[in-house]
Amino acid sequence: MTNPNADPMADLLATLTLTDTGARTAEDIFTAPSQWTAHGRVFGGQVLAQSLIAAQHTVDGERPAHSMHGYFLRPGDTSKPITFSVDRIHDGRSFSTRRTQAYQDGLPILSMIASFQSVGPGLDHQIDMPTDLPNPEELPSVAELIGHIDHPIAQNWAHRRPFDIRHVGSPIYLASDPNPVEYQAIWMKSIGPLPDDPDLHRAAMAYASDYSLLEPIFRRHSVVWVTPGLKSASLDHAMWWHRPGRADEWMLYVQESPSAQGGRGLATGRIYSQAGILLASVAQEGMVRVPVH
Repeated sequence: MTNPNADPMADLLATLTLTDTGARTAEDIFTAPSQWTAHGRVFGGQVLAQSLIAAQHTVDGERPAHSMHGYFLRPGDTSKPITFSVDRIHDGRSFSTRRTQAYQDGLPILSMIASFQSVGPGLDHQIDMPTDLPNPEELPSVAELIGHIDHPIAQNWAHRRPFDIRHVGSPIYLASDPNPVEYQAIWMKSIGPLPDDPDLHRAAMAYASDYSLLEPIFRRHSVVWVTPGLKSASLDHAMWWHRPGRADEWMLYVQESPSAQGGRGLATGRIYSQAGILLASVAQEGMVRVPVH
């Protein structure tokens, strides 16, 4: 486990620095620490980003990741390191495919397949970014909203996250949206600079994409993070990178939930640069359970 008192950016970079063990079976083996969290469970975005980096280490640097599909299998324990095995499934003329399994105590906690492509010319279009939104500097930070609450999770979210997250409109940490809708938008960026490594920025986007993606489901049903008895967890996570971008500059994350049923909900998102360039698309299904009275 990384140091709970470390600088959040230093902690992020340490977590995303994988060690090549030198061990070889039919797969490449890496290890990495887990970040401290107040509830003791590994943050899903962390293990997603680490799994992607593990796969990236086995692919030619001229082939960046363009997609990944991961399933969360078991809760991770932040007190234990994580072992990553990468299966070099396929290397073709333009595409490479890798499967990463993340393990703790010999059991998989996440299984992911990622695809990498040699960059080349092709058709190009995008859905435009929403307009007439407030600038991120005009919106309150998480620290300003809940930093005064003497609770370990509130303090962790307010002061220990390596990303600055600002909701367009009312956040749902403590109070429900007075106008229940199934969509929202947030601005986000890392709280400090990241190295000039495009692979690291893609991994950092994957990391941050897991923070708030279930919130449109909550918002539609007037559920807030402090709802008594609320249980939620990411079940799977898919991401497609369309264009290069920096995770240490403001990004707009537009999110919506097309459906919720049977204790599960689906949410999708698009990540734009502040200049309006569509960087990535995301989809996630999550478990969402609230007490029935």
